[in-house]
Amino acid sequence: MAMTQPPYPSFGGDDARPCGYGEARVAVLPVAYEGTVSYGKGASRGPRAILAASAQLEMYDEELDCRIDEAGLFTLPPVTSLPPITTQPPGTPPPGEAPEAVMERIHAAILPAIRDGKLPLTLGGEHSITYGVLTALLAARGGRPFSVLQIDAHADLRPEYQGSRHSHASIMARVHELGLPFVQVGIRSLSGPERAFLRSEGLERNVFWAHRILAGPGGQWIDAAVNKLEEEVYITFDLDGLDPSIMPATGTPEPGGLDWSTALALLRRVGQRRRVIGCDITELAPIEGLHAPDFLAARLACKLIGYALRLGGE
Repeated sequence: MAMTQPPYPSFGGDDARPCGYGEARVAVLPVAYEGTVSYGKGASRGPRAILAASAQLEMYDEELDCRIDEAGLFTLPPVTSLPPITTQPPGTPPPGEAPEAVMERIHAAILPAIRDGKLPLTLGGEHSITYGVLTALLAARGGRPFSVLQIDAHADLRPEYQGSRHSHASIMARVHELGLPFVQVGIRSLSGPERAFLRSEGLERNVFWAHRILAGPGGQWIDAAVNKLEEEVYITFDLDGLDPSIMPATGTPEPGGLDWSTALALLRRVGQRRRVIGCDITELAPIEGLHAPDFLAARLACKLIGYALRLGGE
């Protein structure tokens, strides 16, 4: 007998102020998809883990001196992977859903909320899901561009990976194709061709390498990074941008990443000096019995909401 999953919880759980869709300023979209992961598995379980952890957090934020749920939080129905087609010849593995179809479903799921003026917060899922949100933002804005701030261990600039243009390793290549300027922070893993692409396209000046962040004086690099962003910014936060010492629950952990305070200092400055029009958190692959990474991701979501909407004090 097939086991059925319980419904997805709402962000903030019972402690969050009840809020209907109409009055919400934030639309939270869980996307439980990991169709192209190439190493560690489990990213499809990330959204549920983040939402479950969020129910255990205080909605009050001591830094901002306000409750995050004052903004009004509404959790949309999740986008999940469709079951594979089973009508295949005997002995042939059933194919999964095409990544292009997943991107279209993400686009359709978040577009109404964007058009209704809500801040989209997408919880992944693998990093490729960002594409569906970006195309929805562009559609709602009539094609008017914006900057993308990527916090990540990886450049994600491969034209395709393992046969897919919508691989988790290709999301920033798709961002570039969309004509969106981007800034990359925390990068410490990329291929030779990716480095050559950055140089040939004049994009390396917008990369803030992890080893230079960690070796540099104070947080001077933060202002430099923010100054390279346009007035309106989308933030995509791959959790492997953080150091594995605080974020081991991700498919491709890389040593030498950002710590919690450094990441928040960057996000806080972006919220102060730019208009954040959307954000996502991707690549949480929960580890059974280890709840700290889930809690970190949920608190990060709260911080993103608070900084983006400029809640509370500075």
